[in-house]
Amino acid sequence: MLKLVTHDIETPQEQARASTPDELLIRVAQADRVAFAELYDQTAPRVMGLIKRLLKDHSQSEEVTQEVFLEIWQNAARFDTTRGSASSWMLTMAHRRAVDRVRASQAGRDRDLKIGVRDLEPGYDSVTESVEIRIEHERVERALGRLTELQSQAVRLAYYGGYSHSEVAAMLGVPIGTVKTRLRDGMIRLRDEMGVAS
Repeated sequence: MLKLVTHDIETPQEQARASTPDELLIRVAQADRVAFAELYDQTAPRVMGLIKRLLKDHSQSEEVTQEVFLEIWQNAARFDTTRGSASSWMLTMAHRRAVDRVRASQAGRDRDLKIGVRDLEPGYDSVTESVEIRIEHERVERALGRLTELQSQAVRLAYYGGYSHSEVAAMLGVPIGTVKTRLRDGMIRLRDEMGVAS
């Protein structure tokens, strides 16, 4: 006669109650590999989705996602539950990594452009236009650098990342009203920094 061993079988309540990313990240900080695997399974699609929205390229997105999860493993002890949720901490990290990759790609394109400009005949209109666009981009970057960190973060997510106010609020772990205030104040300050008449 077969005996059923019940202590190895999870109850439906135990199966339904998965650990939250916050709980898992705390365990990851203690080098818990099982918690890291579960955290990865829960959050990788969202992290990859955010990165892919910024990079567009699938293989680069996979590469940056791996870098983000390596950074999460190495820096989980720095996560502070009083400053926001694990998800917003991870998504902010992913966003920064993706932006860094975009900037590195842009620097490569700029370098290629400079080499290409030397080889072109002077007076070619598309070169002038490219330079003007780059100069304007640099002006915007300088102006963004003069915003507070909170304003800059909200503006970059909403305008560079293309996220809605509610998505930005979820990513930063703050109320939507706070996001709207940061965006409004940031845009007013940007307008002033750029010398644009209202």
